[in-house]
Amino acid sequence: MPEFYRFENKVISGCDEAGRGCLAGPVVAAAVILPDSYFHPILNDSKQVNENDRKILKEDILNHAIAYGIGVVSHTEIDQINILKASFLAMHRAIDQLSVSPEWLIIDGNKFAPYPHIGHQCVVKGDSKYTQIAAASILAKTYRDELMQQLSLEYPFYRWDINKGYPTIAHREAIKKYGHCKYHRMSFRLLKSEDGNRLFDLSE
Repeated sequence: MPEFYRFENKVISGCDEAGRGCLAGPVVAAAVILPDSYFHPILNDSKQVNENDRKILKEDILNHAIAYGIGVVSHTEIDQINILKASFLAMHRAIDQLSVSPEWLIIDGNKFAPYPHIGHQCVVKGDSKYTQIAAASILAKTYRDELMQQLSLEYPFYRWDINKGYPTIAHREAIKKYGHCKYHRMSFRLLKSEDGNRLFDLSE
């Protein structure tokens, strides 16, 4: 477990997103305010935690958080405004859901669109440095994974229950074979350029 830095005596919300690099589905962000004393021995960046442990952490964070919010930006919105702006919008929507107004925001990454009337700090690899961002990372990842598992029931051959919409070889092979569906991000390169196949729209 990393040695997390702490902000004390301030109401701090950590913010992180999940699904930015996926070919399908939404981008999801979480905002979390935790007690200063919050600790869990396996808390870490969600990418460093296995699926079962993420589920354990999710329940613990929800039980102990002072406030939390989830923000979702759909694949169609991503196509309209681009993935970077969509990631910022998802974080803003997550902050909108907080039942307690934070005094400061700490954001995973190096860029952010300022949220009205609340200052922020961007932290590269913040999900491995700050408890609040790590918790947000867990909530965003578990929420999105559960959503993609539900969408996988509608289109099982893409195996979103396993790859969660990321550009794995199996996902791209399924797109090549079956075409794209209504949940794919059409502003993304769904197939590698050398494939050059016509993409059939399964939603037609």
